[in-house]
Order: sequence, then C-alpha cells, then structure tokens
Amino acid sequence: MKIIVDADACPKAALQACMRLGRKYGIPVWTVASFNHNIQSDHHVTVGSSSQEADLKVVNLAEKGDIAVTQDWGLAAMLIGSRQVRCINPAGREYLPENIDFMLEERELKAKYRRGGGRTRGPKKRTVADDADFAAGLEVMLSRGRAVDN
Repeated sequence: MKIIVDADACPKAALQACMRLGRKYGIPVWTVASFNHNIQSDHHVTVGSSSQEADLKVVNLAEKGDIAVTQDWGLAAMLIGSRQVRCINPAGREYLPENIDFMLEERELKAKYRRGGGRTRGPKKRTVADDADFAAGLEVMLSRGRAVDN
C-alpha cells in the first residue's frame, strides 16, 4: 500500500498530513506534480506541464489497495474503476464507487452550463476545519487498510 498525492493542486496542509500519517503507519507517500511546483517528498515524480500529464502518471503508479489524494473527479473515477484504488479529496471526503458516476454527471452539466455563458461558484476558501477533516478521513482510510492487510 502507498499514498499517491496528485500534488499539483493539493493544499499544503493536506500534503503535510499525508507525510505525517504516512510516517505514522509506515506507508510510503508518493507525490506527482509538474516541474512548476516545488514539492519536498521522499518519493516525488516530476512531470511536464502538459494537460493531464500528472494524472496519467498517478494512474500508472497506482495499484490495487493504494490510496490516492486528488481534487480531480475524473482521475478519481479512473483510479476507482480501473485500479481499485481508494480515493479521497483534500477536504476529507472519500470518493465512492456508488457516487462517482453522479459526480461526473454533475461536473459535465456544470461545464456545459459554463460553455453556454453561465457562471458557477468556485471552491470555498480552505479552513482549519478542512485540514482536520482531511487528516481524520485519511487516517480512517489508513487504519481500515491496515485492518484488511492483517
């Protein structure tokens, strides 16, 4: 098992929580980001800045039983469906097989609305509670994974 972080847009506090919990559970943390980012990690993969390059690298690194941290619903869908990877977003919510299709449909509807000239809200400002929720959610996933392994 490893934690793979789509680090291009991962908040610093979430990345720090991944590193701390990875050490606590003895699980390696892999980070993937374009060369435009300065990420300090024992297992860092730098990719080019082309569209989807980091996502493709995350998919290629992922194996069944891994945990991925990403804000990208499409990437989460690929990891859940093709690699049987558990995914969590930086706010601490786990992407589940039973809700990922709905999320992708919602994403497509919003994109269509924006293409037609509509405006949608951006993400809310990150809070300390978001940081705590992420760390708690990741810890639950890690402890569940450990129970399955033993």
